Amino acid sequence: MTKKTDKKKNFGDMGNLSKSIMDILRKSPTTPFNYKEISSKLGVNDANARNQIIRKLAQLAAKKQISEESPGKFKIVANLEYYQGTLDMTTKGFGYVVVPELEDDVFIPANALNKALDGDEVEIYIYNKRKKRKSEGEVVRIIKRKRTEFVGILQLQKNFGFIAIQDPKMYTDIFVQKNKLLDAQDGDKVVVTLEEWPEKADSPFGSIKEVLGKPGEHHTEMHAILAQYGLPHEFPKEVEDFANQINTSIQDSEIKKRKDLRDVLTFTIDPKDAKDFDDALSFKKLENGNFEIGIHIADVSHYVKPGTILDDEAYERATSIYLVDRVVPMLPEILSNNACSLRPNEEKYTFSAIFELDGKGYVINQWFGRTVTLSDSRFAYEEAQHIIETNQGEIPAEISIKDKAYTVSDEIVFAVSSLNELAKKMRLRRLKEGAISFDKVEVKFNLNEENEPVGVYFKTSEEANKLIEEFMLLANKKVAEFIGKKSPKKTFVYRCHAEPDDTKLATLQTVVSKFGYKIDLKDRKSVTSSLNNLLAEVQGTKEQNLVDTLTIRTMSKAYYSTKNIGHYGLAFDYYSHFTSPIRRYPDVMTHRLLQEYLDEKPSAKEDEYEEKSRHSSEMESLSTNAERDSIKYMQVKFMLDHQEQDFLGVISGVTEWGIYVEIIDNKCEGMVRLRDIKDDHYEFDIEQYAIVGRKTQNKYQLGDEVYINVKNADLLKRHLDFNLLGSKEVVEED
Repeated sequence: MTKKTDKKKNFGDMGNLSKSIMDILRKSPTTPFNYKEISSKLGVNDANARNQIIRKLAQLAAKKQISEESPGKFKIVANLEYYQGTLDMTTKGFGYVVVPELEDDVFIPANALNKALDGDEVEIYIYNKRKKRKSEGEVVRIIKRKRTEFVGILQLQKNFGFIAIQDPKMYTDIFVQKNKLLDAQDGDKVVVTLEEWPEKADSPFGSIKEVLGKPGEHHTEMHAILAQYGLPHEFPKEVEDFANQINTSIQDSEIKKRKDLRDVLTFTIDPKDAKDFDDALSFKKLENGNFEIGIHIADVSHYVKPGTILDDEAYERATSIYLVDRVVPMLPEILSNNACSLRPNEEKYTFSAIFELDGKGYVINQWFGRTVTLSDSRFAYEEAQHIIETNQGEIPAEISIKDKAYTVSDEIVFAVSSLNELAKKMRLRRLKEGAISFDKVEVKFNLNEENEPVGVYFKTSEEANKLIEEFMLLANKKVAEFIGKKSPKKTFVYRCHAEPDDTKLATLQTVVSKFGYKIDLKDRKSVTSSLNNLLAEVQGTKEQNLVDTLTIRTMSKAYYSTKNIGHYGLAFDYYSHFTSPIRRYPDVMTHRLLQEYLDEKPSAKEDEYEEKSRHSSEMESLSTNAERDSIKYMQVKFMLDHQEQDFLGVISGVTEWGIYVEIIDNKCEGMVRLRDIKDDHYEFDIEQYAIVGRKTQNKYQLGDEVYINVKNADLLKRHLDFNLLGSKEVVEED
C-alpha cells in the first residue's frame, strides 16, 4: 500500500506552491535562491516536487513576479503589485485594505487574511487588478498590529479557555492556557492580550490581563467600553504621586514674570455640573469706546513639563473622555479640578489672548502671553442666559448654582450683555464668510444614584453657549494666525478640516430632496450658504436630527497636523486648539510652542510634532467612539424599562436587511429587520431610500414617521431591535 503524502508537502495545487515560493523570497528580498535551496526550506526532497518548483520558478519569472539574478538563482521583484495599507474588516469575515496611493480599496477574501485583524497595518499582494471592479489581493505581511488587547467573554473549559471577542469585526476567538486565566470565572467579561498566533493554530494565543466583572453589570460595561478602545479608567499610582507632589501655590516670584490681571473683571461660564473650569473671560470698556476682552486659559504647561511621567501620561491619553456617567480626565484631579481650574476667588496662573475690539467685533489690537488672574464669579449657562434675556442681575433660585436666589452687580450685567452683542456680530460675520452652523441636539440622561437612566432630555445651544463659543473660536483663530503668518515658517499644531467630498454632497442632496430641500453645489460659497439654509429650515421638523446627522457625516473629519490646510467648517484659513489644555493635549502643545516663539526661540522639530498630532487625532477618534458607545448603552438600558410601550419614530436609515428607526421622544435608535415585518415581503429600493412590499407596494421611506415597540434590548451588544407597528397615518387612524 502506498504511503499517503504529507498534505503540507503536496503541491498539486499550483496556487499554494506559488505562495510558498513567494513567501520564502519575500522574507529575504535581497538574497537570490535556487530550486534546491527553496526545496530545502519547503522540506521536500522528492524529484516530482523539485520539478514542480523548477517549473513554478520559470512561470513566476515569466510573469515578472521574480527575477533571475544569475543562472538558476531567483529573487523577488521589488514593489511589484505590493502595497501597504490598513485592513478594514467587515462583519462577514472578509475585508478591504485601504491603500493611500490607490483610488479604490483592495478586496481581501477570508482565506487570504493570513492572520491579519481589523485595523492592522499590512502589506498586500494584488493578484487580480481590475479597472471596473475592486482589485483582489492577499495579506503577505503584518507590519503592525493596531491592537493586542480585546474585550470578550470567557468560555472556560477544564484546562484552558477561549475568549469570545465582542467586536463583530473580530473573526476569531483567543485561546488562553490555564496558567494565564487570572482566576477568571466562566462567563466573566475580561480584557485579553493577544500574545502570539502560531502558524498551525486556528486561534491566537493570549492571556487575561484584567477581569472586568459579570456581563450586564453597569460598571463592568462602562469599563468594557473603555477597554474595548484601549482607553484607561484610572491613573497609575506613580503618576498620581508625581502630580500630588507638585507645588501648586501661587508664588510672588512667578507673578513678577507675568501680566497681572487680578484686578480686571473676570468670570467663567460653564455647564451647571462642570468640575473643571479651564477658560474665563475678562471685560473692560476702554476710554476710546472700544472693549478689552481677555480669553484666559488655565496654564497647564506651567505644571506639566516635557520629559516627566505626568507629561508622558497626558500625551498617551491625549484627551479627557466623557462617558454618560463619568469623566476619565487627561490630568490627575489635583490639576484638573484644583490647580488648573479657574475657580472663583482663587488666584490662578493663566495663558491669555487679549483683544481690543471695536463695537462691531473687529480686532483692533491683540496680545498673547502668560498672566495671573482671579475669577470674580462663576456662572452656569442657564444663569448667563437669564442675564442676557432679562438684562437684569436677579438670578432666580430654580436656575441658581448657589441653590438660592441672588443678585449680580450691574457691572457684570453690562459685561455679559456687551459680550453677547459682540459675539452675535462676530458669529453673523463668520457665517457670511462661509462657516457652517451646526446646532445638533445632544442627548443627555437623568441618572439616579445607581447610575440608572430615569429620564432623557435634550441639550440645545443658546445665546450664552454661543457667546463662549465665539470668543474661544476667536482665541484659537488668532493664536494660529499669529504663528502661521510668521516668516520664516514655524512648526505649529493646527486643527485642520478639509472640504467635503463631492460624492458625499451629491448623496446628501439626493436624501434631502426627498423632504423637499435643495443644496446648491455650484461652488464653495453656494454650498456653505445652502447648507446653512438647510440646517435652519429643518429646525423643529421631524427630520431635523436625521438631516443634521447626515450633514455632519458629509463633512470631512477634523484632525491635528503641522501642515495647515485651514478649517472648512469654520471658514478660517488658520485655526488651532488653544482654549482647553485641561482636557486636550494639542492645546498643551499649542501653549508650549506659542511661548517658545514669544521667547524668540527657533522652530520646533516638525516631524516630532506631526507624530504627536497624528497620535492626538487617533486618540480623539477612540474617545469619541467610546462616548457614543456609552450613550448607546444607556439608551438600551433606558428602553429595557419601556418594552411594553409604543413609540413614534422617524426612519433614520434604510438597508438591504432592515430599517433603522429613531424614537422622536428620546432619540433612541433601533432596527426593524425585514424578516420581522409580516404583512408582506419587503425589498430594499436603493434609489428611493425605501423598502417596498412585493405584493402591496406598501412603502417605508427614509424620514417617514412610524410606530414601533421594543422587540429586544441587548445590553451586551448595545443594540435595540424594534417591531414595526405601521406608519403614523395608519396606526393613528386605527
